[in-house]
Amino acid sequence: MTDRDLSKFRTRSLHAGQSPDPATRSRAPPLYQTTSYVFDDADHAAELYALDREEDIYSRMSNPTVSMLEERLASLEGGSRAVATGSGMAALDAATLVLAEVGDNVVCSTDTYGGTSAYLSHTAKRRGIEVRFVPTLDIDAYEEAIDEDTAYVHVETIGNPSLVTPDFEAVADVAHTQNVPLVVDNTFGTPALCRPFEHGADVVWESTTKWIHGSGTTVGGVLVEDGEFDWAAGGYEEIAGQNAAYHDTDFTRDFPEAPFSAAVRYRSLRSLGNQQKPFDAWETLQGVETLPIRMEKHCENAAIVAEYLAEHDEVAWVSYPGLASHETHENATRYLDGGYGGMVAFGLEDGYTAGKRFCEATELASFLANIGDAKTLVIHPASTTHGQLTPEEQEEAGVTPDLVRLSVGIEDPADILADIEAAIEEATAT
Repeated sequence: MTDRDLSKFRTRSLHAGQSPDPATRSRAPPLYQTTSYVFDDADHAAELYALDREEDIYSRMSNPTVSMLEERLASLEGGSRAVATGSGMAALDAATLVLAEVGDNVVCSTDTYGGTSAYLSHTAKRRGIEVRFVPTLDIDAYEEAIDEDTAYVHVETIGNPSLVTPDFEAVADVAHTQNVPLVVDNTFGTPALCRPFEHGADVVWESTTKWIHGSGTTVGGVLVEDGEFDWAAGGYEEIAGQNAAYHDTDFTRDFPEAPFSAAVRYRSLRSLGNQQKPFDAWETLQGVETLPIRMEKHCENAAIVAEYLAEHDEVAWVSYPGLASHETHENATRYLDGGYGGMVAFGLEDGYTAGKRFCEATELASFLANIGDAKTLVIHPASTTHGQLTPEEQEEAGVTPDLVRLSVGIEDPADILADIEAAIEEATAT
């Protein structure tokens, strides 16, 4: 297909990265469930291991089925190259391995998923990397926190679970002044709603487990780069200059369109084994095909739910970027295209206990630790996903004791509202 044929997002979600299989003429993407690939001869093998040729060697680093998913997601995000990983957290770890070393720091917005906060505060800390949390909307705080040892700045498209959208361009400007890349978690936005590269991001990562796949069956993650950041100017030794792990290899020289992705593939995936499995990629490819259509319905239903909750007598507050009352409604309107996401957060008048009871009382909405499913999901973060954080850390992350996080599915909105109403009545009954 020509680039003209793949110009529209919905078309690319179905076709990018994959053509009919030349060996069998299969229209569906083949599943290459293999570990290894035969060498033509000794010279061919040597060239592959020297990275003189980009072909499959071993499925810990690359696989044809996984490559299809990577090409499709790179296309949808507007990036130059992507690397699929075993989970969203594996993507974050793979990025951190090549970007940060002992003595470095990461500047991270406070409106961040609890797993990311815990990774940076505890796992990265054990590797000699410091995390500096700054208020998401305080641009001056980013500037003050960044120094010559900052490895990257991290924000989320829509904060989990506060639903705060940062001013990407302002944060990117501050980071780039110090030759530091902006890394964005686009899980809540997905490329259907937000393309962070258009607003100054250098690396985008997502948990493909969520809306990208959309059916709650397959764990995965992805890293995408735009290929424009000057890694040499930033002093990133794993990416620019002679790489200690690969003789006579400089990823910026040898992979100029996507040096970060090459470093992740040949350093992180090869060393950590955190690649995405072929079957998981094959399943995720099927989910991506309906991403644009699903996101339209997620956003439509979430807006209906948010407006309903905002008028409910038993609801103390509602957080949804699409509501004019949300503190970052203007940022969300500026940076999100086609909707405000599928997440709604709210608190009941009776607080912490009522929030837990609400989750127990829903029938249509499933009480579990996931988001982005086609089905409606609910959880009480203060006692679950963010329960490992101190009360102060929870407050900084926007997690109040009463907060209920609702991942609104694509069911008929009337059924979703009926379930919410019945659960509120049971949760607030005295």
